Amino acid sequence: MLDKVTVKSAMKTETIEITASMKPPDVAIVGAGLIGLSIAFELAARGATVRVYDEREPAHGASWAGAGMLAPLTETITNQDLRRLCELSLRAYPAFAQAVTAAGGIDPHLRLNGLLYAAFEAAALEELRKRGAALQARGFPVRTLGHREAIELEPVLGKRALGGILMEDEGHVDNRRLGRALLAACASLGVTVHSNAGRVIVEHDERKALGVATNDGFFAAGAVINAAGAWAASVENLPPNCVPNVVPIKGQMLSLSVPVALIRRAIWVPNVYLVPRDDGRLLVGATVEDCGFDTRVTACGIHALLNAALEAIPALSDFAITETWAGLRPGTADGKPFIGPSPLERYFVATGHFRNGILLAPITATLIADAVAGQSDETLRLFALDRSQTEPAHA
Repeated sequence: MLDKVTVKSAMKTETIEITASMKPPDVAIVGAGLIGLSIAFELAARGATVRVYDEREPAHGASWAGAGMLAPLTETITNQDLRRLCELSLRAYPAFAQAVTAAGGIDPHLRLNGLLYAAFEAAALEELRKRGAALQARGFPVRTLGHREAIELEPVLGKRALGGILMEDEGHVDNRRLGRALLAACASLGVTVHSNAGRVIVEHDERKALGVATNDGFFAAGAVINAAGAWAASVENLPPNCVPNVVPIKGQMLSLSVPVALIRRAIWVPNVYLVPRDDGRLLVGATVEDCGFDTRVTACGIHALLNAALEAIPALSDFAITETWAGLRPGTADGKPFIGPSPLERYFVATGHFRNGILLAPITATLIADAVAGQSDETLRLFALDRSQTEPAHA
């Protein structure tokens, strides 16, 4: 017998017809980054009992190392399916951030006040104007800026900036605060996070996943989700056709200590981006390096970032470097993430997001939660694990 009930998720409330057998199963998530924690939050909001396991500290790795850019248009994503997914996730971000803040009490500092792409040469400005016109034709709010308009928005650009375009709907989120916010929100919904869990092994029979095993023993689960980011291919005991073809892609960054509001919004300049934080830090990123699991901060990487930043904005030269770091993004052969079910029943994947993991957290959480509930979606086919994986993953 069907009953109409109201089902709440992290970002929406809807009335659907369900049976008692459709109650969300107990879920084990491997990986406590922003993707894993967002999925945990969404599933717990729908009534699931969720446990998250991570070999390291939660909300670290790429989740901690990124800049929090929410910029699907500025990133120039060429794959139409991925671009559409990123655009949908950007639209979902305000409700997602609001739900996370309401549940855990920590504001992740979402700032969708626009992203300025600045040009310093006539040819580059012309290309930006063409790009802006194309985006306007598709219905996106993009402003074309001359020199005066650009420096009115961001005076730090100085006289060398010829102009640019402003992506009015884009922006950034403080990803480190978002990690803390998600941990608090998950805790408020009863999610258990096992950090420093050591080896995490997916246990299964010939047909389906059964749960996970760690140094503390076996934990049964009705669904297992691999959200281990750059380490997703290293999760143990998976059938060969269930191992995501993901490799680590290194990114180095640094931060400067600048006066608050010296830069008001995220800015792209040639070869680097600048992202302001409310506490006066200015993030400068990021390199893209295919060098395995090497997380060393190198002189070459930092030099490249500083050189690009100072070439565009010499006024930054007198500010102190307060931090340098490196993280590992999960890269795939075609640049698209793996999201959805796998050939092994009750085993799901959510990895391979590369440069867009923070941006794609809300939509990934929704898609995975729907998949766990048995709902089919054309989007899941586009990002399926069993699409061609014959080429090696790379940057």
